[in-house]
Amino acid sequence: MTTNAPRPEVLRYTAFSSSPDGGNPAGVVLDASGLDDDDMLAIAADLGYSESAFLTAPPENLADGGQRAYRIRYFSPKAEVPFCGHATIATAVALAERTGPGELVFATRAGTVPVTVTQEDGTVRATLTSVEPHTEEIADADLAEALAALGWPAADLDPAFPPRVAFAGARHLVLAAATRARLADLAYDFARLEALMHRLDLTTVQLVWRASAEVFHVRDPFPVGGVIEDPATGAAAAAFGAYAREFGLVPGDAVLTLHQGEDLGRPGELTVTLRADDPRIRVSGTGTRIG
Repeated sequence: MTTNAPRPEVLRYTAFSSSPDGGNPAGVVLDASGLDDDDMLAIAADLGYSESAFLTAPPENLADGGQRAYRIRYFSPKAEVPFCGHATIATAVALAERTGPGELVFATRAGTVPVTVTQEDGTVRATLTSVEPHTEEIADADLAEALAALGWPAADLDPAFPPRVAFAGARHLVLAAATRARLADLAYDFARLEALMHRLDLTTVQLVWRASAEVFHVRDPFPVGGVIEDPATGAAAAAFGAYAREFGLVPGDAVLTLHQGEDLGRPGELTVTLRADDPRIRVSGTGTRIG
């Protein structure tokens, strides 16, 4: 951005809540065409949210499809990330408020992500469809280091949920707590966990506790992004949905409810939809403008 260029409008939206006080806040820049990487990082750092989203013109393969398509990039206060679910939802809500509900397509570093936006009784709801997910094993030594950084004894894990790295646009280490109290008690070694996550190329650690067959409480430490915890994490929700289906923890066709942010005082709700005939994961939630 040149010194004489006007600063673009930076919107503030929250995702996965219809209240500005809930969910996960994101910065949204609907026209980032005049910004370079340093500008985007500076805006994200200035906002201090876990991620901010920046839109520019779509790539050629999406530009001529007669659809509302955009290239989208995501920056945490520390670095660019390949995919961010909550900032995608926030951006879709912001666009819908200006151009109406309907279908959107976002070109992300992780791949093409379609989003459907609906509006009912004044509430806007967006549903993203992830790139194709996968999971991979984590080495015993890396798992031990993750637990040590969290301060979690191995006995506090739920044995029904094998620790794995799950991907649906970004990489997340999935660990399941045996009790709600274990999940609530989160006081980790920031630098130690950050170092491990950089080495394993992780975006967050997805900590989960199963409340019932299709209801989960989740938390996401995010030291690599420069914040202690992400209040509501759409990318991790998509990764977790794929993980849960792969290991038979939920049916192939299922609708999961993930509660996140309660322990931070920013309650949010993420809906994760699985389809037996489609490997991709759908994550949906409401959103609203802040201020």
